[in-house]
Amino acid sequence: MAKTRPEYVVLNTVIPPFTGEGRLIPEERSLVKNKLWFIGLLVIMTLMGCSHVPERGMTRAAYPGMDTSAAKDIDLSDSDSLKAILYAQYEEWKGTPHQIGGLSRDSIDCSGFVYLTFKSKLGIVLPRSTDSLIELGVHIDKDELRTGDLVFFKTGISLRHVGVYLERGRFMHASTKQGVSISNLNSAYWKSAYWKAKRLEM
Repeated sequence: MAKTRPEYVVLNTVIPPFTGEGRLIPEERSLVKNKLWFIGLLVIMTLMGCSHVPERGMTRAAYPGMDTSAAKDIDLSDSDSLKAILYAQYEEWKGTPHQIGGLSRDSIDCSGFVYLTFKSKLGIVLPRSTDSLIELGVHIDKDELRTGDLVFFKTGISLRHVGVYLERGRFMHASTKQGVSISNLNSAYWKSAYWKAKRLEM
């Protein structure tokens, strides 16, 4: 009875048998490389969470990766005016489903919602990724939060989430489960996931 060559399974992917010299034949080697590349891409996207590539063409402003050249004449310290602008943005986007990489009414992610909010309503172009947003502004204690501050969360081992603070513990964001919505920092989940807050100073 002829011996059969063994097959090996990695992450539910069947790796073809080896040649007599202990090497994969070219066609099988190419197939394995393609499958492993795809698996690696999925892992990277998962670890990135809300992180994405910043938009090109940004100029240096108050912070690297931030462009205020087209900023509207709005005082970010004027909480009442800013609050009205942000709530209007929320009403326009309320319920838009979350999807990593989304940047439209069909779907959007957390950093994309922050990016579009500041760009369309305030004329301020921020970096497109959560990792880059974290580097902006000055650190603010939780009890010092005011309208327009960015709030960051650790939602997993390597996952980061961002939203825009409104008032009285409320912030708007693109939630993975509820889409664009308003949540409370003092709810059990967000209180536990809260990481830091940043304020942008022009």
